[in-house]
Amino acid sequence: MSRIWFITGASRGIGAEIARAALAAGDTVAATGRDREQVARTFADAGDRVLALGLDVTQEQQVQAAVDATLAKFGRIDLLVNNAGYGQLGLFEQNEPAEIARQYATNVFGLFSVTRAVLPVMRKQRSGHIFNVTSVAGLIGSPGASIYCSSKFAVEGFSESLAKEVAQFGIKITLIEPGPFRTDFLDGSSVRFGSRAVDGYGEFVARTNAAYLDRNHQQPGDPAKLAQAVMVLAATEHPPLRYLAGSDGLGRFDGKLASMRAELDQWRALTLSTDFAAQAAAE
Repeated sequence: MSRIWFITGASRGIGAEIARAALAAGDTVAATGRDREQVARTFADAGDRVLALGLDVTQEQQVQAAVDATLAKFGRIDLLVNNAGYGQLGLFEQNEPAEIARQYATNVFGLFSVTRAVLPVMRKQRSGHIFNVTSVAGLIGSPGASIYCSSKFAVEGFSESLAKEVAQFGIKITLIEPGPFRTDFLDGSSVRFGSRAVDGYGEFVARTNAAYLDRNHQQPGDPAKLAQAVMVLAATEHPPLRYLAGSDGLGRFDGKLASMRAELDQWRALTLSTDFAAQAAAE
C-alpha cells in the first residue's frame, strides 16, 4: 500500500531528496516549503502523487491548514519528516536576541507546531513514524554555532521524551543526525551569521566563519544516499531512536563518547559524594 509522507522544507536539499526517494518507492508525498511555487517546480513531473503546499512552519495557522489539506487529499499521514530549518551561525555574543528568537521559531517551535498538528492524526490511526532532522550539531557543540547547536540539542531532548509518550499509540520517532552533507545549508540563501559587532574575538571570528564557508559544497555527505537510508528506516519494524548519518559525524561523535566516558570516570567519586550517607555507603 502506498504510504503518505508529509515533509517540511521539501523544496531543496535533504527534504527534496527524501521526497524523491519516497516517490521512487511508489509512495505519495505532501511536499511543503515557504515558496509553494518552488516546491511545485521541484516536483513538476510527479503528477497527482505530490501535493505541493506553501508552509512557513513559524505560522501555526499555515501548519494546520497544510495538514488539513493533506488529509482532505490523501486521507491519512503515515510518515512525517520535520526537515525545515536553517543555521544561525556566529559566536553567541554576535547574535542579537531577535536573531536567536527567529532560529528557535523555525528549528524548535516550528517543529513543535507541525508535530502537534500531525500527532492527533497518527494517534487516531494507531500508527505513524516521525523523522526529526537534527544534526551532529545536536550532539556536539561547535564554536561559532552555539545558537544553531542549542536549537538542535533542544530537538534531541524533545524527541527522546516524545518517543516514550507516543509509543503506546504505535507511533515511532527517529532522529536523523546528519554530519556535513552537500546541500545549500552553508549558502547565503540559507545560513545566517550574527549581526552584532563584538570586540575581543577578532581573528577567532574570522577563522571560525571561514572554516564554515570553506566547506560549502565540499561536504562529504551525499543527500541522495541519506534519503535512501531514510527509506530503509521507514520500512524497519523497530527503527532506531537515533540515526547518525555520515562518516564525519560518526567519527566526531565516537570521539565525544570516549571523552564523556573518561570525564565521567575521572569525577565518579565526586559524583557519588553528593548522596545522603546511607545511599553513598550502599553504592
